[in-house]
This record gives sequence, structure tokens and C-alpha cells, in this order.
Amino acid sequence: MIKELNDRLDKTGLFVRGGFYPSVADEVPRLPNGKKAETVILIGNAGVELWRSFQEQAVLSRKQPLDTWLRSVIEGLSECVGAHMLLPNEGPPFIPIQKWAMRAEPVYRSPIGILIHPEYGLWHVYRAALIFSTRLALPIRSHNTSPCATCRTRPCLSVCPADAFLPDRFDASSCVSHVESNAGQNCLNKGCLARRACPVGKEYRYEVAQQAFHTHAMVRAVKSGFGD
Repeated sequence: MIKELNDRLDKTGLFVRGGFYPSVADEVPRLPNGKKAETVILIGNAGVELWRSFQEQAVLSRKQPLDTWLRSVIEGLSECVGAHMLLPNEGPPFIPIQKWAMRAEPVYRSPIGILIHPEYGLWHVYRAALIFSTRLALPIRSHNTSPCATCRTRPCLSVCPADAFLPDRFDASSCVSHVESNAGQNCLNKGCLARRACPVGKEYRYEVAQQAFHTHAMVRAVKSGFGD
């Protein structure tokens, strides 16, 4: 199944990010037919490949074009393999995608809250969960440790000009106030300085246009109340 999923996702920039066999604590919902979920497989991306595929294939004039394109791709995939699709940004209720990600592969909470991957660094996203009613073979999970554990300087914590990364939360309002100011154009158009300061996975860093797209989307989400 893993090979089939990756083959079907070829040329989209998406790929299987791992999976797990859910327990009650994982809060995985039952399938629409009432059956218990036996396997959860996460689909996501890393680096620039998804962005390039999106620009080539999507209709950019649509509202929320990236979400529209992703839904179309993943919905078609789930129908082909007989899975139930769950998207992290569709709710409430919202699925605990970061919790599931830490069950699926070796990712860890970074000092700025974003999940860090030992290879991809902070330049990756989980786009969907595919829920299966059968127990599927899953790849053996590696046991890499968090790269943050050996990072002495932790530049991600000192570079944010808005001081938005607080010990207990991300101050989204302060972030947006800064990036919309004259002093915040670097963050607005080139992406989060804290994220860019991380030395892990630099070869997967997003393109400038990709960074700007996501930053502008974050600003709209926070101002609309989604980021509260």
C-alpha cells in the first residue's frame, strides 16, 4: 500500500509521511460506515516539490487555490485505495495532526513549536490522514533523536523581531502586527525569520515565492480569527 500511494502521488510533491496503528488515546474517529480505524497513514510534503507541482497544475484564480488543489489530489487518492480522508484544516472538530505525526515518524516539538524532522528540519507539512479499516504493513520507524537536543545556540529563539515565540504559546497577533509593518517586510515576503534561522534541513528550504504565499495565508487566517 505504501508503494501504491507513493506511485499515485508521483509528480505532486506529496508522499507518505509514515503511519501508525491507532489506540483509544489517539482519538482517531470511526470510519463513516461505523467500522473501527485499524491503520492511519499520513500524507505530506517537504521542500519545494509540492509548490512547483501546484504552480504547474492548479488553477491559481480559485479562492484558496492550494487547499482546493490538495483536496482534489488527496480525495482522488483516497477513493482509489478505499481509504477515508481527513484534512487537518477542516473542522471543527480538528484532528490532532501533530500528535498523530509524532506517532507516525520521528518528528519532535521544536523550541518554536513547529515539529522538526531530523532530515527536513522545519520545511515540511502534514496535509492529510488516510484512515483504513484493515491493518496494513507499515515501514519500520527509525529512532532518530531530535536535532534540537544537540543545538547549542538555538537561533530560532533569538531572531524573531516580534518576540512572538513565548514559553507557553505563539503570539500570533504580535507576529501579524510586525509582518504588516514597514519593518516586517522581510518576514512577510521571505518567510519567518525564526524558521529560516534553523540550521537543520536547509536544502529543503522553501522558495521565496512559496514562503511569501504561506506567510500571507497565515496573516489572513489570524486576522479572520482562525489563528485565535
